Amino acid sequence: MKSVPSAAQAGSSLQLVDGSRVAVVGGGPAGSFFSFFLLQLASRVGLELQIDIYEPRNFEGTGPKSCNMCGGVVSESLVQNLAAEGIRLPPTVVQRTLDSYRLHTDVGDAHIATPKGERRIAAVHRGCGPRDMKQVTTHSFDGHLLEQALNLGARHVRARVQSIGKKDGQVCVEAEGQQHCYDLVAVAAGINFPAIKWLDDVVSHYAAPGSTKTYISEACFYGRNMVKQYLGSSMHVFLLDLPRLEFAAIIPKGEYATVCLLGGDIDSALVRTFLSAPEVKSCFPPGWQQDKDFCHCSPRINVRPAHQPYGDRIVFVGDCGATRLYKDGIGAAYRTAKAAASTAVFFGVGEQDFRLHYQPVCDGIARDNNLGKLIFTATRIIQKYKFLRRGLCRMVNNEQKNGGGGRQRMSSILWNTFTGSAPYREILLNALHPAFFLSYAWNILGANLFGRQKNG
Repeated sequence: MKSVPSAAQAGSSLQLVDGSRVAVVGGGPAGSFFSFFLLQLASRVGLELQIDIYEPRNFEGTGPKSCNMCGGVVSESLVQNLAAEGIRLPPTVVQRTLDSYRLHTDVGDAHIATPKGERRIAAVHRGCGPRDMKQVTTHSFDGHLLEQALNLGARHVRARVQSIGKKDGQVCVEAEGQQHCYDLVAVAAGINFPAIKWLDDVVSHYAAPGSTKTYISEACFYGRNMVKQYLGSSMHVFLLDLPRLEFAAIIPKGEYATVCLLGGDIDSALVRTFLSAPEVKSCFPPGWQQDKDFCHCSPRINVRPAHQPYGDRIVFVGDCGATRLYKDGIGAAYRTAKAAASTAVFFGVGEQDFRLHYQPVCDGIARDNNLGKLIFTATRIIQKYKFLRRGLCRMVNNEQKNGGGGRQRMSSILWNTFTGSAPYREILLNALHPAFFLSYAWNILGANLFGRQKNG
């Protein structure tokens, strides 16, 4: 049997070799990315692997049965990274290309154009759309990624995994009453993976991520023209003084718009309060009401990384491992999946291999998330005080009027915070720059002492 060059494997006793079998539990972005990169990297070193992707859902359908419960925003940095990897998003996958953000507050609005007019954001459906969609004319983002992995040779197993255990030194997956053993299992099934309770004998030190409940719904505008008229090609973000609400957005997609609320255990009362706010109602046609049978969900999201998301011959990627706080979960799935696949091919599949070469990526995400918490704390302070919101809107609007004629400090910070395109560390450093403080202080004075600026 052939394996990767021994120089790359130094110190590891568990290796993938020609004919090794790999199971990927979950066919969402993290699972598809892992499979894609594992096969791509193995091919480069002449290693033949057999990969089974366990995913019971058909992403080409509509409604909850095909959806991965996500806002469906792909940052411009990830779009560029995927293109560099050979994964391009066709027009049928991208529901709408977003070129700006519209910030809504109770003291005015601010329009933030894409920096330098170059970057774009992709709004996608994780399945093929809401369940009440009359005609399916689009392609699923998750389905497209899964297709890329299958094109490289992975096999799609349409079965739900019931348990994971160990047998004769391998990790075994039980699905629909049948057990299959593998040389490596990658768990990419999200944070609510039901088989966690069977994992004690496989990864005894694993602790599931911390989570919180969010809210996502699909609002039908009854036509693309209505979406264009009221939302345009902007993602609409709201800075409202509502307890437990960290981030709220309305994302235009085809003839629908995704309403996304993130924060501390979002409940129905908070959803109703948000939707009844005048700033939110202005984004919908007069008299608009949600359909009785509309698509909505309250998924839990990762807000604290898992402890030791790996063991001998098993690794956790995506949401059940580590992901970014509130932002760019698909981008984090890309990073963790690629790091785990690189570790498996070039170093080994033992616990020590993942600790040395995969854990640092998870730790980096965790450290950056701690800085993100500081940013959201500052955001909550701005949400609480109206005079700070006035200064923010005035500063952004002045920057946008100047276009490329000056430093867009506040606009850049907000853009990177909303999109998740930059690490929280970079955002925080920009926010701590003395020039930013001076400019923001001047705009606070200008907005509150010299009269409110007319925003829009």
